[in-house]
Order: sequence, then structure tokens, then C-alpha cells
Amino acid sequence: MFITPAYAQSAGVAGAPDFLVSLLPFVAIFAIMYFLIIRPQRQRMKQHQEMVANLRRGDTIVTTGGLIGKVAKVVDDGEVQVEIGEGVKVRVVRSMVQEVRSKTEPAKENA
Repeated sequence: MFITPAYAQSAGVAGAPDFLVSLLPFVAIFAIMYFLIIRPQRQRMKQHQEMVANLRRGDTIVTTGGLIGKVAKVVDDGEVQVEIGEGVKVRVVRSMVQEVRSKTEPAKENA
């Protein structure tokens, strides 16, 4: 009775921009999550994969279980043999290497 028909009809037209404005916070939250969580995690994964791929005999490593040892032999792409004590050698899955404490220098070629 107090609302004019013209005023009631214009409310439906204004709904289209409101949808885009209501979607904006979700886009902003996703962008923040990507730059603060997803991207740094991917960079850490790439660094870890590179570190594990470059393991060589003589490197001192720390496993995720806390064992510290020296790489005695690179068995294959998935495992390394680690000497954790004098004469005590264990096989460790490469992905369980958490840190390389000291790298050995590559062998120099005599040319």
C-alpha cells in the first residue's frame, strides 16, 4: 500500500553488481592463501627434491627419524646406504632425508 510499483521493480535490477561484490572476498581469501601457504610449500618441496636428488657418497645427513650419519653408498634412485656408526650401515629411503649437514666436494677430474 505504501510502496510504489516503480520502487519495487528497481530492486531486482540492482542485484547483479551485488553478486560480483559478494564474490570478491572469496577471491581475495584464495589469493592470500595461495601466496602465504601454497606457493611457499611448493618451493620447499622443490628444494627438498633437489637436495635429495643431489645426495652423494660422503655427505653427512639427518633423517626425519633423527639419525645422523654419512652416506656410504647410493643404492638407487629410491635408497641410500648410511653409516650411522663404525661398521653400522642402514638403508634409508631418500625421501626420509631431512637435511644435508655437510656436502662433499665433487671429485676433480685430472685432464
